[in-house]
Amino acid sequence: VAMPGPAAMVRTDAIVVPTGGTGRIARGAALLAQKSAKRMLISGVGMGVGRAALARENGLSRALLECCVDLDHEAGYTRDNAVQTARWLRTRGYRSVRLVTTDWHMPRAHFELARVIGPDGRIVVDGVRSEDSFAVLAREYTKYLLRRIAVLGGA
Repeated sequence: VAMPGPAAMVRTDAIVVPTGGTGRIARGAALLAQKSAKRMLISGVGMGVGRAALARENGLSRALLECCVDLDHEAGYTRDNAVQTARWLRTRGYRSVRLVTTDWHMPRAHFELARVIGPDGRIVVDGVRSEDSFAVLAREYTKYLLRRIAVLGGA
């Protein structure tokens, strides 16, 4: 099975980047700088982490972060990222979003986001290549399968 890679350069209303993997924020910021979306949400930012630290840690333009990026400090897990993203999209009236996350995380992140934004929203999948071990991939796939089973059971 092929892992999801970078998406074609299509414009969306927004970009969302759940924190947690190397290269995610930098990829989202590069897309934003190329004007592929109006705004970006970085979801799951640690409490006390601000724009200056994000810019410094990811080699990003502080001006870009100031003008066009929103930070979500509430989400702690993939489901939370999806809920916070859906809320942010609704608040701004956005209907299309580019989901930028690590290739191994994409199936579960996409599943959760699609569930909460519904069929009227459009998600463009943009995977950031990882170099993780088989154990990491197996653990993530297990989480994905368990979550799908939980949803089938009504959770």
